[in-house]
Amino acid sequence: MSPLALPEALEGDGFNRRASIPFGLTPEHVRAAMQDFLDFLTAVDSQLHSRGMISLENTMMQANFSSLVGELIANQIPRYCPTLARNVYHNGHPDLLPAGKYLGDAAQHAGANGIEIKASRYAQGWQGHNAEDAWLMVFVFRSGRNGPKLLPGQGFKFLLVAGALLSKSDWQFSGRSSTSRRTITASVKPAGAARMTANWIYKCRELRERER
Repeated sequence: MSPLALPEALEGDGFNRRASIPFGLTPEHVRAAMQDFLDFLTAVDSQLHSRGMISLENTMMQANFSSLVGELIANQIPRYCPTLARNVYHNGHPDLLPAGKYLGDAAQHAGANGIEIKASRYAQGWQGHNAEDAWLMVFVFRSGRNGPKLLPGQGFKFLLVAGALLSKSDWQFSGRSSTSRRTITASVKPAGAARMTANWIYKCRELRERER
C-alpha cells in the first residue's frame, strides 16, 4: 500500500487582507472553512489508510471530488460568517445568500444577491451550469490523486482562491455534438477570469513566486 500523503497546510502569509468580498465575508472566514476541509480530508484519509484502503481522492471520480470540495466549503462558510446562509433550495443559485433575506434561506435564482462557490483542479477555464449574474468564488486545488504529475509524498493542496462579480456576458457556453450526452456547461471568459484573479483571496507561495 502507498504511504499516506496528508493534505498540505495553509500558508498564513498566502491570504490577501485587501481582497474585496461582499456580504460581510472576510479572508479569515474563508480560511476557517478551508481549514475545515483539510481537517475533514485528513480524518477520512487517515481512517482509510489505517484500514488498508485507498484515499478518498483515489476512490472518487475527479469531478465528484471537486464537487465535494466546493460543497463542504459552502456549508462551512456560514458557520464563521453570520451574515451569510447556505441556500437550501434544491439546486438553488447561488450557494450562499444574505442571511435572513429570503424566506427559509431558500432561493431558486437570486442572481448577484449571493455568492456561488466552485472548486476546480484547473487554474483557468472554470465551468458552471448557471451562466448567470453572480459573485463567483473559485477554490483551485492540487489533487492528491495518483497520477504522472503527482510527486511522491504530495497530497491535496489549496493553490488559489479568487472571486469577483460576474455577469451573463462573462460566460461562454461550450458546444457539443448532436450525439453527445455530456451536460451543457458554460466557461468563464478570460476577461471575467482576469477580474477574479486580480481579486485573489488566497495564493500559495509557488504561485506568488512565479509572478515576481
